[in-house]
Amino acid sequence: MIRVFLAESRKLRRPTLVLSTILAVVGLEALFTSLLYLLINSRDGNSRRGETISASTLSLPNGLVAAFSSTATLLGVVALCIFAAQTAQEYSLGTLRNLLVRQPSRMKILGGKYLSMAFFALIMDLLALIVSASISFGLAGHAHVITKLWTSHTGLHILAQSFGNVFLATLGYGTLGMILGLLLRSPISSVALGSIWVILIESLLTLVVKGIDRWLPGQLIGTVGGGGMPGLSYQRGLLVGGIYLLVAGAVVAYLFKRRDVSN
Repeated sequence: MIRVFLAESRKLRRPTLVLSTILAVVGLEALFTSLLYLLINSRDGNSRRGETISASTLSLPNGLVAAFSSTATLLGVVALCIFAAQTAQEYSLGTLRNLLVRQPSRMKILGGKYLSMAFFALIMDLLALIVSASISFGLAGHAHVITKLWTSHTGLHILAQSFGNVFLATLGYGTLGMILGLLLRSPISSVALGSIWVILIESLLTLVVKGIDRWLPGQLIGTVGGGGMPGLSYQRGLLVGGIYLLVAGAVVAYLFKRRDVSN
């Protein structure tokens, strides 16, 4: 499995993939963090869904991660696309058969690929946190936000906890993408279906059907990244979302082991 991990990591270091991911992550974090501080006095709000986060709220120990936590879902969508594409392209390019010649154990291939992409997601989230924190400190003075509590013991604990939650959510969305990649065996189909479901369909369903967000996988995973949301607890998101991923992951792992390797 270690050799599969190293081989997959080499693929993930391709300049086209790394540069596009960096641009997406830096762009998202820079945009959302900047808007949070630059629009702090706007009547239309400065956070998601038109919510307003005041300077006094941002001055609290959790103020440093306010912007970072709010982008958990978007970071997750990036991970979903990467996991889905990297998994499904083994079928579309016909490279899975060659991999099995060198490593006959399909579960080792699957495990090594997952670990390498999880490590990639960890680096991606760390980069997002650095960008968000840097801009937060840079714009705090403009928004009259006091940053003293950000570096306190409580603030640093919240920082670590928030990073862990966002990484769990990113990994959850990435796992969902890998499940779609194994199930559909087409990069375009798995990326398109996963993105549309998380970004569009679930959002529409939550507007039309009251309380359905308690059962939608994307909403549950996003709740973990945000540390909990009104009407949807962190514990429920972690438990029910985890059950969804474990069951679906077991099913596609069985299919991966039994199905023909060609697309």
